[in-house]
Amino acid sequence: MSVHKESFGQLDDGTSVQKFILTNKNGMVVELIDYGATIVAIKVPNKDKSLTDVTLGFDNIGGYLSKSGKNPYFGALIGRVGNRIANGKFKIDGQEYTLAQNNGTNSLHGGLIGFDKVIWNASIGDDLEASVTFTKVSKDGHEGYPGDLVTNVTYVLTDDNGLELNMKAMTSTPTLVNLTNHVYFNLGKIRPIQKCEKSRQIVASF
Repeated sequence: MSVHKESFGQLDDGTSVQKFILTNKNGMVVELIDYGATIVAIKVPNKDKSLTDVTLGFDNIGGYLSKSGKNPYFGALIGRVGNRIANGKFKIDGQEYTLAQNNGTNSLHGGLIGFDKVIWNASIGDDLEASVTFTKVSKDGHEGYPGDLVTNVTYVLTDDNGLELNMKAMTSTPTLVNLTNHVYFNLGKIRPIQKCEKSRQIVASF
């Protein structure tokens, strides 16, 4: 298992963006960046013993900074609240809060500057696992939300080719929190859906 870091470019203001490359004993690779605590790639060993990237993303920071709508939150950590808040308003304990509106009259995925559009502090885990923890402090009033919110997100690549995502958030006052990751999976060749007793399962062939 290993984790190494390399440059992924710069933001418009010159801030450096770092990429973290996690590798397990089977050669599986997960690539993350500190901009948006984003999953850039998940490369899994296929039947030909080469790697297949099963997610959608960009090769450089420019794609993630696109203002033309060409980046639909690929692989990003979404917060404070994933999905839409109607009319950009909500109440807690009788107090009404007004949020930034970025989807018509709604607030979508945290607002104009959600968790996907900021640099997170990153720390690499110990030698026992391939992991990176991203931390972000969202101050009281950011995008209209109450309370200081400290969020920790840890990605762990396991030796059985699993990717674990652990999220934790602590707030100084009652607020809304609904974190998620907006990864898009591209499974390539899909075999017919196999019916189960209570659900359907899609099985991918790499």
